[in-house]
Amino acid sequence: MTSDLALLLTGALLLLTVAAGSLSSRFGLPALFGFVTLGMLAGVDGPGGIAFDDFGLTQLVGTVCLVFILFSGGMDTAWKDVRRVATPALVLATFGVMVTSAIVAGAAVWLLGFAPSQGFLLGAVIASTDAAAVFAVLRASGLDLHGDVPALIEVESGSNDPMAIFLVGAAILFLADPQASPLALVPSFAVQMTLGALVGAGCGWLLPVILKRLPYRYGGLAFVIGVALVLVAYGAAQAVGGNGFLAAYVAGLVAGNRAFAAKHIVTTFQDALAWLAQVVMFLTLGLLVTPSNFGAVLWPGLAITLILMFVARPLSVFLCLLPFRRYDWRAKIFVSWAGLRGAVPIVLATFPMVAGVEGAFAIFNIVFFVVLLSSVIQGPTIGWVAGRLGVAKDTGSATRAPVN
Repeated sequence: MTSDLALLLTGALLLLTVAAGSLSSRFGLPALFGFVTLGMLAGVDGPGGIAFDDFGLTQLVGTVCLVFILFSGGMDTAWKDVRRVATPALVLATFGVMVTSAIVAGAAVWLLGFAPSQGFLLGAVIASTDAAAVFAVLRASGLDLHGDVPALIEVESGSNDPMAIFLVGAAILFLADPQASPLALVPSFAVQMTLGALVGAGCGWLLPVILKRLPYRYGGLAFVIGVALVLVAYGAAQAVGGNGFLAAYVAGLVAGNRAFAAKHIVTTFQDALAWLAQVVMFLTLGLLVTPSNFGAVLWPGLAITLILMFVARPLSVFLCLLPFRRYDWRAKIFVSWAGLRGAVPIVLATFPMVAGVEGAFAIFNIVFFVVLLSSVIQGPTIGWVAGRLGVAKDTGSATRAPVN
């Protein structure tokens, strides 16, 4: 294939992927469903016939894309909303992820016959949510949520990825060294979260300072500065032992809640970049997966999906929000149902593949299947559930579409 033809096919794939995502949204499905579906059609089992099986490259692409998606999500989050829901969101993002992971792991071991270590790994990979997909569906349906519920879901989704990433790393470590103690990793997690938050806050504070003092802050180089600070936030946090994903989210949160020169330009560009990252990431993931292998994981995938939607997620939400009386049972049920799975679980599922963990291929296929099934079942019904529970009102308005 010549370079000219490769560029032509790349551009055509991107355009078709965007069209597929738009078509998915019309049916109440998250755009990720259309992106991934187009990738699968272009892949080895589809008409495109593109053979792609580089898990290492996919992990790298997914990591870079997630960094920009999280930064954009942070910029779109109002600090007043964070302050209002910080405590319950943090509980959901930490204890809630652990509860979800434990229940899924137990089901995988006792019902599906997984080895305990592999069940723990599966639970860790699938534990985090993707609330941005929920908001895309809600806005497409013209629904607006009451009270603190939207802020709670948004802040939880931006801060629960580090816990899932930590649990996946711990699971891989235990598979390599069964004698390792779980308690020994607790201080490490605290350090990762603290350093990630500090580095992210520093980079988020630095962005307005740089744009204020440099003469070309209103030009195209403002985009370059924004991209550079996102990469610095992630890289610096990882270099000092922090969590780079949390750093990217916090950097966006801090920068987005400050007034600075060219803020509208930077915000608009970051939103576009996050959409591009999402398209590239899910297209790559769609190319990577082999749909013909889904037959072997059909029943395990269906079982994990049902357990996740009707047992693990609701139980974790009800337990975590028990001390917070302002959330009644209706709000808790909706937060439970709004726990769509998205980008992070699929990207995390590539980590065991790269590490050469036994059974990682089956886990990857199960996770991919669960994410698709979650999108198909929960995505189109979120608006209906919100209306039935009385946690939303019909606004009929549309605002800037969030990244999902």
